[in-house]
Amino acid sequence: MTSPQAGGGDASTRRRTSLRLGVGGPVGTGKTALVAALCRVLGPEMSLAVVTNDIYTTEDADFLRAAGVLDPDRIEAVQTGCCPHTAVRDDIAANLDAVEQLEARHEPALVLVESGGDNLTMTFSKGLIDLQLFVIDVAGGDKVPRKGGPGVTASDLLVVNKTDLAPLVGADLDVMARDAARVREGRPVVFTDLRNEPGAAPVVAWLRGRLRGQDAAPSP
Repeated sequence: MTSPQAGGGDASTRRRTSLRLGVGGPVGTGKTALVAALCRVLGPEMSLAVVTNDIYTTEDADFLRAAGVLDPDRIEAVQTGCCPHTAVRDDIAANLDAVEQLEARHEPALVLVESGGDNLTMTFSKGLIDLQLFVIDVAGGDKVPRKGGPGVTASDLLVVNKTDLAPLVGADLDVMARDAARVREGRPVVFTDLRNEPGAAPVVAWLRGRLRGQDAAPSP
């Protein structure tokens, strides 16, 4: 993250003060719901902005605007027209433009960049974001963490969502925790149930720590 510098100045020389957080994961794991939760909890205490990615629509941005989690002017939608991870990993120009426009208008402390839904190979370019979290869900079964992939193994935070579904799909959360800990080699993992615990407390706690420059994270 670039060191803060207050004041105006030409856009080409002004140093940004925001932390850029990528939110990735497969389709339907709860990425947009998590972004909404982070906006609801953190919005009253800091300046936020959001960039969403959809292939052909602006559905995720429309959802966030309709939910009223942020001023609509703080939400930008990117229509990738291609494989979702291409727009946040390989050809990041449209996302970078959206982020920089939001930073110029609002000087946010935190910019959330939500990828379109993709698979376990999804990662963000370090030219776009500072930190990335990866969201998987219990509905895919307890085998998902041990399948690995860069999103699961190398993200700064792994979020295992929809824990309320575990009894319905026969998933063992202890197995998921064990396998996630093994493949991530000490990187943090949290479990969430955004339906019954909409505040996403473990993710918020981790993010607050990173915003304070701390490396500590809550245990699963």
